Amino acid sequence: MLDVTELRKGVTFELDGRVYRVLEYHHHKPGRGKAIIRVKARDLTTGAIVERTFPSGNQVPEVRLDHHQAQYLYNDGQDYYFMDMETYEQYAIPGDVLGDAVYYLKEGMEVKLTFLKGRPLDIELPTTVDMKVTQAEVAVKGDTATGLTKKVTTETGLKVEVPHFVQAGDVIRVDTRTGAYVTRVKE
Repeated sequence: MLDVTELRKGVTFELDGRVYRVLEYHHHKPGRGKAIIRVKARDLTTGAIVERTFPSGNQVPEVRLDHHQAQYLYNDGQDYYFMDMETYEQYAIPGDVLGDAVYYLKEGMEVKLTFLKGRPLDIELPTTVDMKVTQAEVAVKGDTATGLTKKVTTETGLKVEVPHFVQAGDVIRVDTRTGAYVTRVKE
């Protein structure tokens, strides 16, 4: 069993027969009484995001998951296909279950597949991903001293706030945890 105060971001737990992964965690202590734990979590079977509130001291069953190295192969518009690097088996995960992770997937990328009882549930992305900028707004000439940013679109459709000097065709590094620009990469 897992105490609800341990439900930090990334922790997986079971509730009402469903498996959830914590996306956000808030601990609220009112003036009197027990603390309240508010959790925003993703249902790993349907991809739905739910918000739950627990009184401090409650417990939920912890879920043990298996992890395998896998390679992203392709998507058919609905499902995303991965190949286990050890067994060469292929697995399909629906795009709505993966959520925003689909914007970071590039063919041939290695990820960590998460399994529950032999069934793939989710993926764990690398911390950063290099992506090619396909579309960028035009920077205003002479507006470089203020540190303004602009929106660009990457090869996967991800929209990122970047400094004005980034142009279409550049390769940028993006943090997969926050979706933030890290640096421009030399090819």
